[in-house]
Amino acid sequence: MSKVKAGGSSKNVHDSPGQRLGVKLYGGQKVKTGQVIVRQVGLTKRAGPGTKLSRNFTIHADRDGVVKYTDRKVRTFSGKTVPRVEVSVI
Repeated sequence: MSKVKAGGSSKNVHDSPGQRLGVKLYGGQKVKTGQVIVRQVGLTKRAGPGTKLSRNFTIHADRDGVVKYTDRKVRTFSGKTVPRVEVSVI
């Protein structure tokens, strides 16, 4: 026989590190080709001219230049128009 009572399964004990998402380069900063400008989950910011969007929605610089953020209206699937931020390299 056991000398100790059965211990219950513990929950909420696993801890994972943060994903380090967010804006890496702000407007007016110089950027080189291939540098990460924004790391994001989903399309919260859109890729404009001079940038490319990777499979995990990270926005990279497609050429050397200066980062610029502008507001742009985007039509959603339901037909509603919503403002979104567009990232471009000039």
